[in-house]
Amino acid sequence: MMNRFLAEVERRAFQMAKFATGHRDEALDLVQETMLQFVRRYSLRPRQEWKVLFYRVLRSRITDWYRRTFVRRKILAWLGRPEEEDAEDPLQSLPDTGNPNPSDHVIRQEERGLLEKGIRALPPRQQQAFLLRAWEGMDLKQTAFIMKCSEGSVKTHYSRAVHTLRALLEGIYS
Repeated sequence: MMNRFLAEVERRAFQMAKFATGHRDEALDLVQETMLQFVRRYSLRPRQEWKVLFYRVLRSRITDWYRRTFVRRKILAWLGRPEEEDAEDPLQSLPDTGNPNPSDHVIRQEERGLLEKGIRALPPRQQQAFLLRAWEGMDLKQTAFIMKCSEGSVKTHYSRAVHTLRALLEGIYS
């Protein structure tokens, strides 16, 4: 049962971590750490609690990653070494063979790329609120629990994220 649950959340958790970090390998590490910690701590809890607890652990792992990255960048800047840039994922450039109309594919790919760029550009708390509410379908109370903040704070972060993304997407259709 636990394996099935982890398989269900794996892909979306990876995307959330990838949005947060901007790096495929870092995201994979975060999801793996999250799964291990989740299984160790919460496998005996009732199944209906797993989803909320899993995303709370993921949020904590992402927050830890931000802290480590901040310190690492400070140290590298102090030492005068630039941070290495990761190469683009080659799988992103593969064509979608399931779409027979190439122009539709190009439009959807551009829109998806713009939306992903917009999500990555959001501040971390807005990004978390948006992904948990809009993507994962979490309710206000669950999202507040995961993010360790008040429901009012979730509303604010979510609203700001939606307004920012809406303005971004309306800009391409105007």
